[in-house]
Amino acid sequence: MRDEMKHEDAATALLDWYDTHARVLPWRVSPADRAAGVAPDPYRVWMSEIMLQQTTVAAVKSYFERFTALWPSVTDLANAEDERVMGEWAGLGYYARARNLLKCARVIRDEFDGVFPRTRIALQSLPGVGPYTSAAIASIAFDLPETVVDGNVERVVSRLFRVETPLPTAKPELTELAETLTPIARPGDYAQAMMDLGATICTPKSPACGICPLSYVCAARHAGDQARFPLKSPKKPKPTRHGHAYVGRTEAGEWILEKRPEKGLLGGMMGWPGTEWQEAHPPAPPFPGDWQDLGEVRHTFTHFHLILTVHAATHVTKPPETCVLKGNNAFQASDLPTVMRKAFDLALSNLEY
Repeated sequence: MRDEMKHEDAATALLDWYDTHARVLPWRVSPADRAAGVAPDPYRVWMSEIMLQQTTVAAVKSYFERFTALWPSVTDLANAEDERVMGEWAGLGYYARARNLLKCARVIRDEFDGVFPRTRIALQSLPGVGPYTSAAIASIAFDLPETVVDGNVERVVSRLFRVETPLPTAKPELTELAETLTPIARPGDYAQAMMDLGATICTPKSPACGICPLSYVCAARHAGDQARFPLKSPKKPKPTRHGHAYVGRTEAGEWILEKRPEKGLLGGMMGWPGTEWQEAHPPAPPFPGDWQDLGEVRHTFTHFHLILTVHAATHVTKPPETCVLKGNNAFQASDLPTVMRKAFDLALSNLEY
């Protein structure tokens, strides 16, 4: 089937399908508007691609709309306060992305006069912009013939060519095959069409091959084993780590928080004082107070599960100077990362604050 595939015909068929069935997304310029000369905003393309890394479209939509309403341009974002941006990002996960978002915005402001560079090589020099993201921005924002390969595209290509190599080993092979399909004409629309095809028709389970515009050139479809692809190597089990969090309040009613180190998980985010995530046995509290043990909350990160024992106190007299004190008017639980919000919710449900 690899030798039989008519690449130009396949691209045309996919673009024709996309012109009718493209998803309506807040960061996207529709095929009709693009044909009428409306150019995508590189800032919105970049923002969406960073947010969509390891996150679903459904989860990203509200964050994207809020971010672009608060900071309509890359310069607006570059001028924003770190804590405000990190707070707005809370709940979206993978917080290194938010730190790189700010770094990248400031590089574009300071080194590129607030204008996104147009080439993939220049884009890839920016903080947090890797091979995939640079290709996506170059293709979608600037209509350059770059090949964009995300999880959806990997699945489509693995079925089209019936690739027997399992993921993640197959990634370079799938990228090379995807490059053979990328057209010179309308590469930005084509990239989004491939993503849409994987998201809506060539889905992980029960792909809708009967209405797929590429079914006639799909090797797996012809073999009748499309649901078998892509093949994947067995996942290693995630380890479990343990830690302790201390949800405390001063006698004046201030919440006692700390800013986590810039590097590492939840870097730069506000959270509750606590231990390293390796301690199963309760250590001494980090500062005096009427501490009570409230039980555990659980959270799963990319590479491990976390069991966090929560301790709470309503009368803390001498919090360390390194802590950040916030009264009710300045504290919003929604600004906390998800695991810290889980600890707060447990404390709030057990104690009278």
